[in-house]
Amino acid sequence: MNETGTIFDQILTGKIPADVVYEDDFVLAFKDINPQAPIHVLFIPKVRIKTHNDIDEANMEYVNKIHLAINKYAKQIGEDKNGYRIVMNCNKNGQQTVNHIHMHFLAGRQMEWPPG
Repeated sequence: MNETGTIFDQILTGKIPADVVYEDDFVLAFKDINPQAPIHVLFIPKVRIKTHNDIDEANMEYVNKIHLAINKYAKQIGEDKNGYRIVMNCNKNGQQTVNHIHMHFLAGRQMEWPPG
């Protein structure tokens, strides 16, 4: 993972375009460029928190806001009743590829278990 500016930093600053589906003061959500489900959206905080291990009292509000944003988005697109999966990867073995926490919102089909 790159320690300098991430692709998400570039999306947040508008240097790289993204198909944005949700935005508020704390969260940006956009379609994944390599979708793993019919609906695959990434929810990111507007501040960089590197990994799940870096979540603390000072930045927890951003994580809470992501969960609220996911709830709003699921209702907006009608997937709140069907169900969906949210995933957050952490570090190498967790398959985190961008050094900026993000939650994958996966919907539009029946999910399977185990996931990986």
